[in-house]
Amino acid sequence: MVIGISIALILASCLMILLVLLHKGKGGGLSDMFGGGFSSNFGGSSVVERNLDRLTIITGAVWFVCIIALGLLLRP
Repeated sequence: MVIGISIALILASCLMILLVLLHKGKGGGLSDMFGGGFSSNFGGSSVVERNLDRLTIITGAVWFVCIIALGLLLRP
């Protein structure tokens, strides 16, 4: 059980790093390659940015649950 949660934590951590790097910063980001920069200049967020936000929040929640589960399982 601990090994499975540890693997899920590693995968969630790597995915979280990738998703955060894809977000658009003040000077633009990698999300510009997918059309994020063009649509955001004309008002609200683009569909790509909203989906990226949702995926980042879900990944963060999975990461948090894995951390809590490992803490409870490895508690002496």
